[in-house]
Amino acid sequence: MIAIIGPTAVGKSELALHLAQYFPVEIIGADSRQVYRYMDIGTNKPSLAERASVPHHVIDVIEPDEDFSLAMYHQLAIEALKAIQQKGKLPLLVGGSGLYVWSLVEGWKIPQVPPDQQRRRQLEARAEQEGSHRLYQELQDIDPVAAAKINPSNIRRIIRALEIYQTTRQPPSQLQRKKAPDFPVLVVGLTQERSELYRRIDLRVDKMIQRGLIEEVEQLLKKGYSHSLPSMSGIGYKQIGQFLRGEMTLTEAIDKIKYETHKLVRHQYAWFRLGDSRIHWLDVSVTEEKASPDFMGVIPDKVKGIIESFIS
Repeated sequence: MIAIIGPTAVGKSELALHLAQYFPVEIIGADSRQVYRYMDIGTNKPSLAERASVPHHVIDVIEPDEDFSLAMYHQLAIEALKAIQQKGKLPLLVGGSGLYVWSLVEGWKIPQVPPDQQRRRQLEARAEQEGSHRLYQELQDIDPVAAAKINPSNIRRIIRALEIYQTTRQPPSQLQRKKAPDFPVLVVGLTQERSELYRRIDLRVDKMIQRGLIEEVEQLLKKGYSHSLPSMSGIGYKQIGQFLRGEMTLTEAIDKIKYETHKLVRHQYAWFRLGDSRIHWLDVSVTEEKASPDFMGVIPDKVKGIIESFIS
């Protein structure tokens, strides 16, 4: 298996599609938002034409109002990985969700704890009344290892960890054992100087608005999907929802999307550390002559060479 990882907007999907011209690959998504149907523009989902040219897996697998968990992702991804390997093709794991990526690369054994809606609602009510920081502190007391891997503002993951503990009476980190895959894995990371990456993100956000992100959120609401759903709390959808409710101007919403995406990048680098020797890091260079958010310089040729050496 080959994994193409790195922060959002660095060019992972573009590189994967380029590699598909040279290697018999099928792509497994590792994006926590692209699993939802009808949420295309705000998640920068591969187009239908791109998915027709190269098979993609674990994209568009659930409705926006359905529960989704790491255990569900892991099961779907493993099934896809085995099916691709059985065809004699190369699984290409592509995405910026560190949780999803490392669960496959490191061979995590995920606790199969089904969602408990009543318990979840109780924890959500507590978060509303006491603040998410209280729940995060509780998780730190119960399982500091699991808490260290969760952003303190990610209330959904905090609640899920507490739910697992309250159901099993065991710390979630102790249930997540690891067994390395029985096949070789290559991890290629794309990175870029932070200010240039932020520029690319800002250009992408502007392009999403031009492509119809506002209309996409409006259509989701017309289909009956509530602002309060976890899927609708994602970056872009949350801020456009606030704009549609009159809680902020469009300019404020766009600026907030850019700010939150910059913040996401910092969190992604906590998962994908530049000093991690398992990752073959490549710096995406952009020249003044070709200052396009999609330009990747000589990176594709470098990655081709790395893959050729890996599979030979």
